[in-house]
Amino acid sequence: MNATTSPFPRIADYAFLSDCHTGALVAPDGSVDWLCLPAFDAPSSFGNLLDRGAGSFRFGPYGINVPTSRAYVPGTNVMTTTWHTPHGWLLVHDALTMGPRRGRDTVTPHTRPPADNDADHLLVRTVECLEGELEVELVCEPAFDYGRMPADWTIGGDDHHADATGAGQTFRLSTDMLIGIEGGTARARHVLVKGDKAFCALSWAEGLASPADVAEAQARIDATVRFWRSWLSRARIPDHPLRPPLERSALTIKGLTYMPTGATVAALTTSLPEAPGGERNWDYRYTWIRDTTFTLQALHYLNLDWEAGDFMQFVGDLEPNSDGGLQIMYGIDGRRDLTESTRDDLGGYEGARPVRVGNGAFDQRQNDVFGAVLDSLLLHTARSKHLPRRLWPLVQSQAAAATAAWREPDQGIWEARGKPQHYVSSKLMGWVALDRAAKLANIRDDGKLASQWQATADEIRADILENGVSERGVFRQHYDTDALDASTLLAALFGFLPGTDERMRKTVDAIADELTENGYVLRYKTDETDDGLSGKEGTFLICSFWLVSALAMVGEMDRASSLLERLLRISSPLGLYAEEFEVDRARHLGNFPQAFSHLALIQAASRIILSDFMAELSL
Repeated sequence: MNATTSPFPRIADYAFLSDCHTGALVAPDGSVDWLCLPAFDAPSSFGNLLDRGAGSFRFGPYGINVPTSRAYVPGTNVMTTTWHTPHGWLLVHDALTMGPRRGRDTVTPHTRPPADNDADHLLVRTVECLEGELEVELVCEPAFDYGRMPADWTIGGDDHHADATGAGQTFRLSTDMLIGIEGGTARARHVLVKGDKAFCALSWAEGLASPADVAEAQARIDATVRFWRSWLSRARIPDHPLRPPLERSALTIKGLTYMPTGATVAALTTSLPEAPGGERNWDYRYTWIRDTTFTLQALHYLNLDWEAGDFMQFVGDLEPNSDGGLQIMYGIDGRRDLTESTRDDLGGYEGARPVRVGNGAFDQRQNDVFGAVLDSLLLHTARSKHLPRRLWPLVQSQAAAATAAWREPDQGIWEARGKPQHYVSSKLMGWVALDRAAKLANIRDDGKLASQWQATADEIRADILENGVSERGVFRQHYDTDALDASTLLAALFGFLPGTDERMRKTVDAIADELTENGYVLRYKTDETDDGLSGKEGTFLICSFWLVSALAMVGEMDRASSLLERLLRISSPLGLYAEEFEVDRARHLGNFPQAFSHLALIQAASRIILSDFMAELSL
């Protein structure tokens, strides 16, 4: 299926909306093609992203499907779309609205201290005729439970609201237009002339509370603009040419944060393909513990300490395994069981199947998890100058688990579904675990534990340098191969070796020269790696951003800046990134938007900015 015949919009052409409880993807034609209610990981109510009959909600000009322009209201996750029709101009605003707290949230209850502002549990859409005369169209066709159940509609007595019910869910559609019901679809059409405005809203709030008129709908959007701008004003983002992508990445990471618990989802979606038409399709609507350290690095760099604190408290609440270690991923509410199933009735994005719900990797052995947790704890402790008493047992349990596990093979950072191996990146994160645990013990003034943990860290380091480096002096993927793996760039990022070390420089050069397509980095070569799957995958954006950081750390600032510029040029039209980039067709692949990609962008950009500022000081 090629780009000209596919009924699916390009992944990168979707706009991302969020209220920090759930998120929506809006296609260029104005259709909401992905929305799960009431939370990120709930079954979809609008799922056209994965099957063209799985639910959509369009609000826009009748008979016109290609907009003139689309943009975020600056400093927000509020979307604007401008349309030029044969007879006029139309402006649309879309937002998952947020505003001052109105009491306890009974829809998605909080385990973290409530903030002053929270989600309204509303999707609000307004239109305004800027010039001429035109007809707007509302078509709301939900399909609950990932497309399995069409809506049963009940229309209100004034024909201005209707309730959709199915699979145990109910939401209200309200509008100042007159609604008609055709089967499982609610429709409305209305002619606007210059200066006229109209609205529609979906509500899953308590009591299905909805805007009463267009003025209230606009007020909800205005409050949402104020929320995002106020939030972004707290972020520390330097005055630098890289400020715009840093701001968009910060807004995206915040938008992927589940406010009730402080968890961050890896991506908004499930089953967007890593390989076109293939089987590499996963559910990313969960929290990966390996992401903790990258999340904390980004949040603290941006001075977003409240979010960092909430995230660490979420980690502290998690139920460990029997060995004291944490699972590699959890639900956004902290649940452990993420059993994977497939929805074989869905065709998948451009035929990529199966469509998966849940993630079968949740109970895999991945020894990198201990390092991620302990590096995060050290980062947070160093920033806050305080290690909460309730988190010290987590330090002890993770250090003990890492000590017991580091000699064992595992599935690696990429969750390979093949045979367990002695992955170098897993050994490296074992070293990170014990090195950071030792530093935390020193902060707690426990010299005995610090010495014990540091001795184990030194043992792991010696083992990696003996078995994890090939004859040509390059870090290998695992101990039984000379294949390359981009995850070994973490040796630079976590300070395992200094940038001046010849093995580090050779590894960076080898990955840049041999593990790239047109300069963009692959995780590994699929024909050299037993990952239990078939087919090729695209280049991984996080790995390309890691290479930027690694190049900076070995002193190759010109190469680092050049690669970052190329990566910024391939962002989506709205500044977003999926998981992968398919070089041949220059398009994004994988779940979207991808937190890991944006976290790595923040880290890479921060190194470039620091280098630029240091150069200024030396003038």
